[in-house]
Amino acid sequence: MNPIIKLSDNAASRIKEIMSNAETKAIGVRVSVKSGGCAGMSYVMEYSKEVNPNDEVIEDKGVKVYIDSAAVMYLLGTEMDYKKEDFSSSFVFNNPNETERCGCGESFKV
Repeated sequence: MNPIIKLSDNAASRIKEIMSNAETKAIGVRVSVKSGGCAGMSYVMEYSKEVNPNDEVIEDKGVKVYIDSAAVMYLLGTEMDYKKEDFSSSFVFNNPNETERCGCGESFKV
C-alpha cells in the first residue's frame, strides 16, 4: 500500500530542523485540511503534542507526520516538499487529487 503522504528530502530535513527548535513537547507535525480559501480547502500544518486515536502516522526519512483522519481522503498520494526561494520559503503539497488550486497556492479543491 502506498503511503498517504511522501516526504521529499527537503521536507524531511526542514521538519527535523523545526522539531529540533521546538520549545514545546511536540512529538511531530500534524497535517490536516480545513474549509476555507478561494478554492474551498486549505492545508494546515501544526505541531502535534499527542497522537489522536484516529491519526494516521507516516514515518518517512526519520520524521513522523501525523495525518488527521478527516484529511486522509484528500491527501492520498500527495508529496510534501519544501521550497526555499529568495523572499519566502514554504511547504508545498503536490497533490494528485486536486482539481483546482487558487492563484496564491493557499487553497485547493478535490
